[in-house]
Amino acid sequence: MGLFNVVMALSGALDTDVTEHEKLARHTSYRIGGPAALFITCHSYHALRHAVEELERERVPWVVLGRGSNVLVSDEGYAGAVVTLGREFSRTVIAEDGCTVTVGAGTVLARLVNEAYAKGLSGLEFAVGIPGTVGGAVSMDAGTRDEWIGSLIEDVITYKPGEGLKHYRGNEVAWGYRESSLPRDEIILEATLSLRPAAKTDIRDRMERFLSRRRRTQPQGVASCGSVFRNPPDGSVGKMIEDCGLKGFSVGGACVSDVHANVIVNTGAASAADVMAVIREVYGKVREKYGVELQPEVKFLGFSRR
Repeated sequence: MGLFNVVMALSGALDTDVTEHEKLARHTSYRIGGPAALFITCHSYHALRHAVEELERERVPWVVLGRGSNVLVSDEGYAGAVVTLGREFSRTVIAEDGCTVTVGAGTVLARLVNEAYAKGLSGLEFAVGIPGTVGGAVSMDAGTRDEWIGSLIEDVITYKPGEGLKHYRGNEVAWGYRESSLPRDEIILEATLSLRPAAKTDIRDRMERFLSRRRRTQPQGVASCGSVFRNPPDGSVGKMIEDCGLKGFSVGGACVSDVHANVIVNTGAASAADVMAVIREVYGKVREKYGVELQPEVKFLGFSRR
């Protein structure tokens, strides 16, 4: 059996941790999700390549997961392997020019923002309060309507299974609203960003302004995955949902936030099925009222394709 062979091949392997039947609710910001058949943490590039080669050889489906801040995992879990990036992918190096920062994809974005502030480097203030890892932020070009991480990137290094390392200049990548042209079949390993020196008081003031706005417009102290749907080019999904009278609409423990209607929160005991029921209701009501087919921003893991 493929899973058994993978466990036997990776158990005790250098820089590799393997856990069977790991509950993914522990690894998502929604705090929802059943177990992954395998949960593999790779602490080095060689460990990652070895793990992926074994998974491919045994035809075990696999996905890479960062902090799980934009993912809804099914209640049944995932019948494949979840791969995460460990120690070697959580390093930050500042070049001799003092402004060019190379950071591993497994680095928590909040940590990078704080390190930039501590070094008096400006450019990442807009990212304060955005959850997840650098890899996830680069993949989806995280940011606001006016500032985004892709505009800061000089280089990206990825790993393509079966081929090895790939290098992209920042200007070779098409950066868009909540997306980038980086190939989906490649794993982002690190990114190099160009920041600029600034007074720490100015950096802190900008960070506080962004944080203040997020506190006013995003629910606090509850589990969620952030925005559920992408905004259309000429509209606000939150406003559409609110105008449909859906603020506060709930199924089980899943509820449309009273603070921001494009956020579905876990009030404490929500299941993935509850969240999906709310998503379907919101999708249907907006389509009925506006004729708009909403596009999910949240990623789904472990659901059937029905």
